[in-house]
Amino acid sequence: MSRAQAGAASLGIKAPAKLNLFLHVLGRRDDGYHILDSLIAFTEAGDDLVVRPAGALSLSCDGAFAAALGGVRDDNLVLRAARALADAAGVAATEGAAMALTKTLPVASGIGGGSSDAAAALVALRVLWRAEIGDDRLAGLALALGADVPVCLAGVPSRVGGIGERLCPAPALPSCGVLLVNPGVPLPTAEVFRRCRPAGGEASAPLPAFGSAALLATALADRRNDLEAPALAVAPAIGDVLAALRAQPGCLLARLSGSGATCFGLFEQDAAAATAAQRIGYTNPGWWVCATRFRGARAEPAPV
Repeated sequence: MSRAQAGAASLGIKAPAKLNLFLHVLGRRDDGYHILDSLIAFTEAGDDLVVRPAGALSLSCDGAFAAALGGVRDDNLVLRAARALADAAGVAATEGAAMALTKTLPVASGIGGGSSDAAAALVALRVLWRAEIGDDRLAGLALALGADVPVCLAGVPSRVGGIGERLCPAPALPSCGVLLVNPGVPLPTAEVFRRCRPAGGEASAPLPAFGSAALLATALADRRNDLEAPALAVAPAIGDVLAALRAQPGCLLARLSGSGATCFGLFEQDAAAATAAQRIGYTNPGWWVCATRFRGARAEPAPV
């Protein structure tokens, strides 16, 4: 989306699912925030947000997981993002926006749905309102909303440090199949972090180039998700999901994303991920299963 689109009647933007390909919890600050070292990627699967001019600020929600939000409450992160931007940009109350969110990602599932939705609202409304807010200031607004919002605002593969505010470009991700599976168990992030015992130490070594899905899986195998054990203690069904993914032919790596309960599997080809999705969905009809791919992944080289 560009500023040239600001005169459009409505603006639509994707809020992609966020994956923690690895997540090391290095420590805990006195204010309760945890110090992290993580590689974050985004997928083509995600929620959708449409904004249009209106005389007041409002949010409606539909989609497969709209009901899981329990209705649009005043503290919804998308509304908070909109208010923060309006205050920072001096947007008059009569220059509101009608926001419509299609919720296709599970709620409280470790793939950054709410954070990505909030980041999408900041991006779309900055254009709609022609807000004279620079990227650095927008990133500051994002961090005030939550630790995951800045990387969702960037929307590109990133190495994340600190409490989420330190972003560095990550190596380009290879084209490969990605399978997301959630057992239908909402998992409160705060409870998982409460049970986590920080590993300590420093950030892991710089990442190598990921020339293929196999090389990516090999690099990730040397790292971990420190929230996996505490998440399993809260929601043992995560273990069933990981076992189901690892049993699929061609699964190179299966891991919990973030604080869960969504897990992901990596496959060399999209077709293998799609076939695995059919198998898992057939035998586990209550689970959310989504075959997708990395957003902005490097294209496969053309045959010679």
